[in-house]
Amino acid sequence: MSLFAIADCNNFYASCERVFQPNLDRKPIVVLSNNDGCVIARSNEAKLLGVKMGAPYFKIQHYAKQEGITILSSNYCLYGDMSQRVMQVLSNYAPRIEIYSIDEAFLDFSGMPGDLTQYCQDICKTVKQWTGIPISIGIAPTKTLAKLANRLAKKGHGGVLDWRTLVSPNKILEAIPLEDIWGISRRWSEKLQALGIKNALDLSQAEPKRMRQHFGVVMERIVIELRGNSCIPLEEMPSAKKQIMTSRSFGEKLTQFDDLRAAVTHFSARAAEKLRHQKLATQALTVFIQTSPFDTQQYANSATTVFELPSNDSAQLINAAHRGLERIFKKGFSYQRAGILLPDLLPAGVAQKSLFDSDERSIRSDQLMVTLDKINRLHGKKSICYASEIISKRWHMRQQFKSPSYTTNWRELLTIMN
Repeated sequence: MSLFAIADCNNFYASCERVFQPNLDRKPIVVLSNNDGCVIARSNEAKLLGVKMGAPYFKIQHYAKQEGITILSSNYCLYGDMSQRVMQVLSNYAPRIEIYSIDEAFLDFSGMPGDLTQYCQDICKTVKQWTGIPISIGIAPTKTLAKLANRLAKKGHGGVLDWRTLVSPNKILEAIPLEDIWGISRRWSEKLQALGIKNALDLSQAEPKRMRQHFGVVMERIVIELRGNSCIPLEEMPSAKKQIMTSRSFGEKLTQFDDLRAAVTHFSARAAEKLRHQKLATQALTVFIQTSPFDTQQYANSATTVFELPSNDSAQLINAAHRGLERIFKKGFSYQRAGILLPDLLPAGVAQKSLFDSDERSIRSDQLMVTLDKINRLHGKKSICYASEIISKRWHMRQQFKSPSYTTNWRELLTIMN
């Protein structure tokens, strides 16, 4: 019989910051989006003070100062590294694991004997001790019920809840709103309520085939899973990406070509890194730029370059982005955003070459990229970068409240004074 657990980091972004700033423990914390735009994460203390997700920073700035709320810019280097550490610990406790998001992972407990509640409490204790991140775990026969068990675990039960130990699971399901069910959107919730289905219990008692007719196979599976029958398997290997986009809004509006060129150089180099990491290559590259939708003079355009052979060479992608940018750039506009899209991805090395193609250039390119990635991995990102990336810094994000990258940058290591 299938049995799943989902481990979910509690207030993950805030918890990452607290690991290296223990003075923030039990204090309200808010983390802002790119360019310090709006709220994307809150500690429990900030939630109790009424700070809403998505609230623009300028609207809560005065209130935050008044209530002593710590404001932080998003620090994705730190969060990504701490996530990797947590997942590494979790992988020691189950034969199979699916990393579902930056702060969640499903574990396969099928066939495991003993008291799994105590087992998961030990997992929580170890993760906290080894990484500093608090987690909650929900256990259930299906992934959908495990998600619900995890929600309940966060509200009590010592941070761990085994759905199978509930005395009255139907009463619990009756109290769960539709939008709290994994995979149910607000639009689906409204449509379900129009059909007379008000809560999770009602949905579990609905006819699966009827739900499939109204919503498709995903809803049918949710209904079956709510009944305790597993039909959403663990996915150990993430599916290969079909496209990659690297894009960003700028810290200030840009009017000069060189400023935009520096930005698209960085985006292209970053996209090429992702390709090589995932052992993929792209058949084309699209560069796009746009002004703010609120400007009186608006402009947006894109240009696509198709490669003769699929590539993941940073230099080739950067050159294509530069050529595309030259075609679409217009003077007189203030640009707010730019980006790179790699729309058509293939496994690296599977392309059919022509009779007259030489392997020498491809081999040299591969060797150069391997060396580039190795140096940047060993000595820190951007230890080696392309010159056109550093001709301007005006495109960089606003991050006036960013904490140091304690775990990924040698120059920002935590210093302990005697």
